[in-house]
Amino acid sequence: MTRHPEVKWAQRVDKVFITVLLPDAKDAKVKLEPDGVFSFSASAGAENHHYELKLDLFDKVNVEESKINVGVRSIFCILEKAEKVWWKKLLRGDGKTPHYVKVDWDKWVDEDEDTGSGPSDLDLGGMDFSKFGGMGGDDAMGDFDDSDEGKKTN
Repeated sequence: MTRHPEVKWAQRVDKVFITVLLPDAKDAKVKLEPDGVFSFSASAGAENHHYELKLDLFDKVNVEESKINVGVRSIFCILEKAEKVWWKKLLRGDGKTPHYVKVDWDKWVDEDEDTGSGPSDLDLGGMDFSKFGGMGGDDAMGDFDDSDEGKKTN
């Protein structure tokens, strides 16, 4: 049975922040398409449950300028909007937002308070971001190595 991870989101006039909350995710794969389709899959937990989701975002995104960080507790994405406009909501269509998608109030800024300053006003904890762009094909994001790998101490 496929499960859905919890997703939090916030936006600025030029970006959308998506955080997939899935501690100890293994084999995390993220794919972003220019028409605004965000796909995620990974396994997690002691029983290696499979998690996946596909979000049809409200509008188009710039894949080359978007960034991702796969951390120990979550996968954090900064998606650059194709047009610098405020989205009415995260997902396109008239359906109800899925229960596992929630607003990230820690990162949220109201439209009239958006200075366009981007992530500089966010504490990103010195995250090292990899680019979405330049990884085309069906498996656009490939496999990510855990950011702690290769830093083992004896």
